[in-house]
Amino acid sequence: METWKEFDANELTHSAAHHLLAIYGVGATYGGWARVSDIARRLDITRGSVSITLRALKRRGLVETDEHHMVKLSDTGQKAAQAVMAKRLIVKTFLSEVLGTPEPQADIDSCKIEHLISDETGERLARFTRLLTSGDPVAQAVLALFHSSHGDCPDDGNCEVCKGRCLAAELGRAI
Repeated sequence: METWKEFDANELTHSAAHHLLAIYGVGATYGGWARVSDIARRLDITRGSVSITLRALKRRGLVETDEHHMVKLSDTGQKAAQAVMAKRLIVKTFLSEVLGTPEPQADIDSCKIEHLISDETGERLARFTRLLTSGDPVAQAVLALFHSSHGDCPDDGNCEVCKGRCLAAELGRAI
């Protein structure tokens, strides 16, 4: 399979991830159970949209419903929601504390990425972030060097990252 096709192979869509997180959040107040109207309100979408997504989540075994149409996360859904929350937090921490991305942008970007990276990559990112923010003198020196650099490519175009073209400059010209 070509790499770009892996996007469609994700376990959760962005919408499904947010539905699980909404159920998790609403359920925290009501013993794990949530009403469709509460989920819709939390996501600022219609009850009909929530119902459509819930049917798909139920088929996949991520949510359960009762006779009163209340919804709760299954054990699998609970684990998925917790994994998404953990990945969001570690990506946000990396972006803000390591890269120095402003908090509002780090929050937006981590939300966009949270459900796309694998648990393994999330774990590695957590370990790397923990190392870089550990206070170890070498880690502090690396961070200081990073924060003092401007990311300019060498004049001769021989950059191991950019492979003969300045990607940072291209990003600056984007959109």
